[in-house]
Amino acid sequence: MNKKVGFIGSGNMAQAMIGGMIQSNTVPAGNIMASAFTDTTLSKVKGAFQINVTTHNEEVAKFADVLFLAVKPDQYNGVIQQVKDAVDSDTIIVSIAAGITLGSLKNAFGKKIKAVRSMPNTPSLVGEGLSALCPNDLLDEEDLKIVTALFESFGKAELVPEYLMDAIPAISGSSPAYVFMFIEALADGGVKQGLPRQQAYRLAAQAVLGAAKMVLDTGIHPGELKDQVCSPGGATIEAVSTLEKEQFRGAVLAAMESCTKKVKELAGS
Repeated sequence: MNKKVGFIGSGNMAQAMIGGMIQSNTVPAGNIMASAFTDTTLSKVKGAFQINVTTHNEEVAKFADVLFLAVKPDQYNGVIQQVKDAVDSDTIIVSIAAGITLGSLKNAFGKKIKAVRSMPNTPSLVGEGLSALCPNDLLDEEDLKIVTALFESFGKAELVPEYLMDAIPAISGSSPAYVFMFIEALADGGVKQGLPRQQAYRLAAQAVLGAAKMVLDTGIHPGELKDQVCSPGGATIEAVSTLEKEQFRGAVLAAMESCTKKVKELAGS
């Protein structure tokens, strides 16, 4: 791809995305520029990826054909005020923060812009990300192909209508944190039974990876796959019964509801 890609903000998510674009040969390092608040961060990013770096957000905005706004939600308005005059009508603006709507982006820029609301997740760091994408109506088919290719360089991408975007953080953006907690809890259980800590982490993580792959590769309903593991009167159904008594599913649903509520608060909706 010969497009120039810019990142305003160089945090963990931006670095995961940059790494994926370069490692997959989707975008050469020389076609990427990133900004950050500190020289320390820029030095780290430069050393890791050999991309162009700057402390000036306007420089990134002028450079980029596709501009990722990779800052926290409360920093969006300030950043946009800095760069809005440097962005031309062909630049594709991509938001990666929870709660930032297409309408709020248009209002902040004060003009019509090609914009994509997205929600990537941290497994992008290992090429297994899942990103939800919601473009506005100014992107044509070629624009959307470009954006999709960038996100698919570090995982998979799904088009989602904007009215459902507030639901994405709970199920995709934030959920790796829940899974990490589950893996940690499984490992703790193994350690309690005498397994060495690092071996317990490997066993737990591989079990979660394998289970997820079974869901994706077989297309079988997760409940049916669960039933296949639960022999009548066996140890697994005993464990499942305990999880149900302890409201395992209810706790997950409640966590997702609180996550979505916070996203809507961030959006001011």
